Amino acid sequence: QVQLIESGGGLVQAGGSLRLSCAASGRTSDIHAVGWFRQAPGQEREFVAASGWSADDILYTDSVKGRFTISGDNAKSTVYLQMNSLKPEDTAVYYCAAAASFRSRAILVTSAQTMAYPRIYDYWGQGTQVTVSS
Repeated sequence: QVQLIESGGGLVQAGGSLRLSCAASGRTSDIHAVGWFRQAPGQEREFVAASGWSADDILYTDSVKGRFTISGDNAKSTVYLQMNSLKPEDTAVYYCAAAASFRSRAILVTSAQTMAYPRIYDYWGQGTQVTVSS
């Protein structure tokens, strides 16, 4: 089992920055990849960014490229999402997720692009609200 706790959300003006944290505990040695997703009211959950646990593969959705950076601190079992130049359309609940099963690993080895698929993730955090005012 892996537990994930997000933090760092809040209210920020457009153009500002926030850094989200995702602290993992439990069987962190099983984690193959960590992803960040977001969900705005009335919308589907969408992929934001993901990284292999060893940061060998990193993936971003086009709308955040150049503005968001995913990184990790293995010693702290924590993954970060640095968000700069925030826009009102970035407003959403942000979730981190971990892929840690044999099933997900079998999918991940086929292509790094699969890190964008919610179905490969086995564990999810509770979410943290990010609100960007105009």
